[in-house]
Amino acid sequence: MKNTILLQSTITCPHCGRQKEERMPEDACQYFYECEHCGAILRPRKGDCCVFCSYGSVVCPPVQQKGKGCC
Repeated sequence: MKNTILLQSTITCPHCGRQKEERMPEDACQYFYECEHCGAILRPRKGDCCVFCSYGSVVCPPVQQKGKGCC
């Protein structure tokens, strides 16, 4: 049975707390994300491959597929 890959994730800005649902790229990691509310540029935390793994409600599709870090 094939696992379903989720493509929607809610990013929470660690600076202002604003949440926004975003569609994740299917085959890549996203290294930068700009919060529309406060303008902060989010980068992955140490050990994470992308902003969705660090600040999202769902980890990125490459991690979902592999079940571990993708980079």
